[in-house]
Amino acid sequence: MSAATMDYEPAGELKIGQVGIANLRIRTLDVAGLVEEMRGRVQRAPKLFRRAAVVIDFGGLAQAPDVATAQALLDGLRGAGVLPVALAYGSSDTERLSEALGLPLLAKFRAQYERADGAPEPPPAAPRREAPATEPAPARAPPPAAPGGQPGMIHAALVRSGQQIYADNRDLTVLTAVGAGAEVIADGSIHIYGPLRGRALAGAQGNPQARIFCREFHAELVAIAGHYKVLEDIPKDLRGKAVQVWLQDEQLHIAALDTP
Repeated sequence: MSAATMDYEPAGELKIGQVGIANLRIRTLDVAGLVEEMRGRVQRAPKLFRRAAVVIDFGGLAQAPDVATAQALLDGLRGAGVLPVALAYGSSDTERLSEALGLPLLAKFRAQYERADGAPEPPPAAPRREAPATEPAPARAPPPAAPGGQPGMIHAALVRSGQQIYADNRDLTVLTAVGAGAEVIADGSIHIYGPLRGRALAGAQGNPQARIFCREFHAELVAIAGHYKVLEDIPKDLRGKAVQVWLQDEQLHIAALDTP
């Protein structure tokens, strides 16, 4: 038997899966301003953003920056406390820039935003932190299931710190708790029947009709279609309550649910 056909135990096991990575969409190429904005985010929510993996998205600019400017931005962001790990897939200029910087193009964006004619669509806007809702809105009916018609995903076990659960093209129901440092993601809505202490990201593929419902709210972060709030942005009178989270007019809202 040749060496090529012999069974062997690999030294490393490679798997491709869903990962929660922040996407920083550059709208104005102001390196100093971008660095200060990121430093402020890290200072306000260090447990969430310090040493967070960030994908840099130049799709909001008329053209990709030159290598020196892009490198200055990467260095500044590292100094602010985050870790740029890739560029978001965009134009051929972005591809050449990624090679010059020694960074990969994130395959997730390449697969999701390429049009059928082969021309790339600009990736979505970076998550935006919204101002806290000042007045609770009345409870509304849950939205329809995520596109695709798949049945919702049910997760019965505790979601522990460092664990990530992803419901691809469907809703996610967690029957227990989401621990601090854990992350639940769904392309549809998310329903949590216990405490939410980690992160919940609904409408992950950009569905603005998705919602988040939980029985006991202590979330580190909640997001719908890229719009997000961290714990520091959330009124204290909602913490520990049963709440729903929804997106309306490009603003993220959080309100207490009426419970029996």
